[in-house]
Amino acid sequence: MTVSSITSTPASTAASSASSTTSTAGTTPTLSYNSFISLLVAELQNQDPTQPMDPSQMVSQLATISEVGQAVQTNTNLSSILTASSLTQAEQLIGQTITSNDGTTSGQVTSVTVNSSGSTATLSNGQQVQLSNGATIGS
Repeated sequence: MTVSSITSTPASTAASSASSTTSTAGTTPTLSYNSFISLLVAELQNQDPTQPMDPSQMVSQLATISEVGQAVQTNTNLSSILTASSLTQAEQLIGQTITSNDGTTSGQVTSVTVNSSGSTATLSNGQQVQLSNGATIGS
């Protein structure tokens, strides 16, 4: 979601715009941290000076910003840990003999490809085994 330049608008228009943006953003599963900050700043810039935001609402929104920031950082860290774990497991399979979970494919692993959909082992006979489906290591 891109927020371009923001101009001053009457409070009723800003509130209407913010609520429609929020309802749209609420149905979109990919509201980013930066988008959330941009929406909060727009709300602050366009509030009615004669009726400013309730301090308890401000504290609540600042706490939400902190929680969102921490969640973003946690997701980044978890993603890094999962990638490192997948690469370590892939490295340990090279040279091993594996059999697919259904028992139809077997051979020695020559390489392993790790991507967002899982890991795939390429065997010395050219066949591939999806490791996300399970495999047995050993003869």
